[in-house]
Amino acid sequence: MSKHYGAIAFTDAVRDVQRDHGSNGFYDRKRVEGTATPGIDPLTDDEKEYLADRDGFYLATVSETGWPYVQFRGGPAGFLRVVDDHTIGWADFRGNLQYISTGNLSSNGRVALIAMDYLHRRRLKIFGHARIVTAAEDPALVSTFTDPGYDAEVQRVVLVTVEAFDWNCPQHITPRFTAAELEPHLATLRGQLEALQAENATPREKLGSGA
Repeated sequence: MSKHYGAIAFTDAVRDVQRDHGSNGFYDRKRVEGTATPGIDPLTDDEKEYLADRDGFYLATVSETGWPYVQFRGGPAGFLRVVDDHTIGWADFRGNLQYISTGNLSSNGRVALIAMDYLHRRRLKIFGHARIVTAAEDPALVSTFTDPGYDAEVQRVVLVTVEAFDWNCPQHITPRFTAAELEPHLATLRGQLEALQAENATPREKLGSGA
């Protein structure tokens, strides 16, 4: 848990529930420590490497009516960029034209992200403030987020100033595997299958010829 995570997450209502369940002593120390220290929490090498390897994350925004909205954002590993110690960002392409996340961010830049690693049962939670940068506003920045291997135009870039983060426990995370993660194992099985087929080919040929 980064230093300022508790100062953001542990509101009065949350602390009341923690007190009811006996966890307030430990977490209140975290909250007080973060409240007493100005600034925001920099990403360490662990978070930077983890985020750079992700091929998706969950993004939560809040509308002006107070309703939360959660969206899954996906792409090839590396599409979520670590810009510097305090900033992450990603390219935003044309989608279903609802623009719910984009609209929410125009009135409230507060966001929460959860980046999952299902294979190793890890998750990183992030609080931050997001801003949208269009190609008209900063074409040089937007061009750095262009993926030559992806046939789509970057409409905008979303930059998030990370305020705080927390690594969550692996409990209740069901392991899942991507096609890329399964491929080395499938390749081994395919090789074994081909070897067995080749081994069985000769006896079948002999039986077929009556030898």
